[in-house]
Amino acid sequence: MTPIPELIARKRDGGELTAGEIDELVLGDVPDYQLAAFLMAVYFRGLSSRETFALTDAMVRSGDEIHLGAELGRRVVDKHSTGGVGDKATLAVGPVVAACGVPFGKMSGRGLGHTGGTLDKLESIPGFRVELTTDEFVAQVKEIGIAVVGQTADLVPADKKLYALRDVTATVDNVSLIAASIMSKKIASGADAIVLDVKVGDGAFMKTLADAQVLAEAMLELGRHAGRDVVCELTDMSQPLGRAVGNALEVREAVATLRGEGPHDLTQLVLESCAHLLALSDLGIDHAEGRRRAERAIADGSAVEAYERWVEAQGGNPDESALSKAPLIREVFASRNGYVQRLPALPIGIAALHLGAGRRTKDDAVDHAVGIVCRRKRGDSVEEGEPLAEIHAHDEASADAAAAAVHDAYELGDEQPGEVAIVLDTIVA
Repeated sequence: MTPIPELIARKRDGGELTAGEIDELVLGDVPDYQLAAFLMAVYFRGLSSRETFALTDAMVRSGDEIHLGAELGRRVVDKHSTGGVGDKATLAVGPVVAACGVPFGKMSGRGLGHTGGTLDKLESIPGFRVELTTDEFVAQVKEIGIAVVGQTADLVPADKKLYALRDVTATVDNVSLIAASIMSKKIASGADAIVLDVKVGDGAFMKTLADAQVLAEAMLELGRHAGRDVVCELTDMSQPLGRAVGNALEVREAVATLRGEGPHDLTQLVLESCAHLLALSDLGIDHAEGRRRAERAIADGSAVEAYERWVEAQGGNPDESALSKAPLIREVFASRNGYVQRLPALPIGIAALHLGAGRRTKDDAVDHAVGIVCRRKRGDSVEEGEPLAEIHAHDEASADAAAAAVHDAYELGDEQPGEVAIVLDTIVA
């Protein structure tokens, strides 16, 4: 075995580590201070594609692995998003795919930052249980066709350890480390085919299309090495996705989308993601047919039925009236006539965070009822005195602060801006 300081020094100086040496670092009994030094060396020197795969593979082998396809005797699909403001697409994609007869199994996480993650949104549904055992998870995918649960403690424990160190050593934003973290969880949780939604814009981790393309390519390569079929969608996060930002509000909007009543951008993203997942399944269809089947599932009501079966299977109440509501709704009004030129996602996300819809630290509680509804978005016309947005709050002070921040976020002008497609690019391995 090579002494750990020698491995750190080699990476610090731009050298390459072998798979066995990366195993020593990830799977061995290495103290946090040495792992932190290794992560800082990686942050500045990067990892080769071989090293990135070795790191991902070691992280997968650090804990349990689920083999959903083998358990079900058919291909199981999954979707992952890098996260953004108002991103509730998974809540609609899963039921549509399940309604089309393709098993959808996802292990997800909670949010840290602007708004809640997928689990936080699901926990705004009364009674919904996100903590299932592995056996319960597999059985539900087999019987109901869909399950979305929290990541078990035994799945990729090395990622939890490394991410905690990255978080406190300013080494989070490195493409190789991001790709390894995401893909190790996707590989270990057992799906055969994965759609990765990489957000691009001010409300996303990747601010530019070029940076998002680099991350997408890295994740596609990892998926290929692991024998998974992967498609990366690079999608716009320069404004909130849909209109609702906040957990229960987003659940309502996802259900509206399943009824065919959702906002245009969210509906288009859901249909595109579903089309890719159905084309990656064992149905033997192409993307165009996958989209047609997804559209039919929404039109004939089977997508809503799949949602209701899923929620009930995990102990939740699918009745929208059971979702919590904030006691105070404050409207934000336009100060002039014109068109919405920009509605940057980040200030809307931060305003929702201050209302309580997100968390600043991992131990913060999330208020499922509060949030923001953006009634006007980029390209929409508005007259002076008409509402731009709604603030859903618990008290006057937080409502006032959020209303001021949201009002300032809207940029109005005389000319209608051109439309920006929700899907900016699609990369297939």
